[in-house]
Amino acid sequence: MYHKNTMGTPEKIRIDKWLYAVRLFKTRSLATDACNAGKVKIDEERLKPSKFISGGEIITIQKRFHKQTCQVLDLVEKRISAKLVPTYMSDLTPAVEIEIQKTAFKYPVARRDRGEGRPTKKDRRLIEKYKDMYK
Repeated sequence: MYHKNTMGTPEKIRIDKWLYAVRLFKTRSLATDACNAGKVKIDEERLKPSKFISGGEIITIQKRFHKQTCQVLDLVEKRISAKLVPTYMSDLTPAVEIEIQKTAFKYPVARRDRGEGRPTKKDRRLIEKYKDMYK
């Protein structure tokens, strides 16, 4: 399993537990699924959820529209409050990725109701026009 040092904090902890504890994922099962899907990496190496981390590693997480980069400062077993997160994790995400995250839901999505079929040439041109406006 893992051993605790004299301060009571673990020396090693599973990556899925740590991701959940520092509030990068809402549930531990979501953290596990992200690891299994290859969305969590250290040095471009995909991690299994059972991989033990010891601190100091730089973790890259591919979320829906952006990549989040963080450094493990300290280990924690149980979920902590949002105020304590900077004690255990340093966010190294580039400003460009943060901007992508903020604007990801502002862009309109080309959506058609069920049963309408394929868009006509005129519909397609309108869709392209609206997409170009938000680039």
